[in-house]
Amino acid sequence: MSLFHTKDISQKSFLITGGAGFIGSHIVDYLLKNGAGKVRVLDNLSTGLQSNIDLFSKHPNYEFVKGDVRKYIDCLAACDGIDFVSHQAALGSVPRSVNDPIASNEVNVTGVLNMLTAAKDENVKTFVYASSSAVYGDEPNLPKVEERIGNPLSPYAVTKKANELYADVFYKLYGMNILGFRYFNVFGARQDPNGPYAAVMPLFVSGIINNTPVYINGDGEQTRDFTYVDNAVQINIKGMLNENPAAFGQVYNVAVGEKFSVNYLYNAIRELLNIPHEATYRQEREGDIRNSLADISKAKNLLGYDPKYRFEDGLKLTVDYFRKLN
Repeated sequence: MSLFHTKDISQKSFLITGGAGFIGSHIVDYLLKNGAGKVRVLDNLSTGLQSNIDLFSKHPNYEFVKGDVRKYIDCLAACDGIDFVSHQAALGSVPRSVNDPIASNEVNVTGVLNMLTAAKDENVKTFVYASSSAVYGDEPNLPKVEERIGNPLSPYAVTKKANELYADVFYKLYGMNILGFRYFNVFGARQDPNGPYAAVMPLFVSGIINNTPVYINGDGEQTRDFTYVDNAVQINIKGMLNENPAAFGQVYNVAVGEKFSVNYLYNAIRELLNIPHEATYRQEREGDIRNSLADISKAKNLLGYDPKYRFEDGLKLTVDYFRKLN
């Protein structure tokens, strides 16, 4: 993993909510390996995996707090004595939000409001949070630029837009140092391949290796700006440690700036595995965006974001990881 910071963080304390999850656990990993004074995880393990945080259990600078972002008292306790917060806890997945919009709202909206308030009350120095490219909704233009969004296409997209609205108000009203990150289809090791809302990458790899059905929604020609997880880690670290005043109170695209179709992704995985497994096509999903491609110049200019992994680089590492699991 590349080094994404230069300043001494040995006396700094970090809280990662959702730290047992996919992206959160990678942020924790980076901080512990690179000298952070304290790294605390807040997670209720509803979607995060115990195995992800077992990796850190023996590290002297690691703390785990089992708690729920839907409970303000848990958020307040987790923020006690913390310098920097990376809020990754969320209920992901557009289909999940379509099936259960109330649960998505409770975790993604109430959870963010609780965490923002707790961070304010505990005088946290900087607060960064996970938004999503889903907020672009029906805005048709490519590439996606932060200042131009459309109407949300799913309850999940509504929750992430609400995150950005609350963050903007807390930045302006309370003077908090806040940055938001619109993730574009982040993938990599530790993505959970199990459950009804598993991400496409581990589903494809697992299905091909195990010769089980693999489904592609629609015609497979929908495009995504697939973003390897280390790129998401980089912007979280640079965001938390940011000292450029102009960078606060903003949201940023987190991507590579390249788009590939789902069909291309599937065929690339088959080639890497050298298994000629055929996919089954089915109807497209409700609430999905057709094409996605990010303009990342804002993150480059204001935060020094420089994605180290292109799609193919990250894909090889990811396929190797899941091949070993299977």
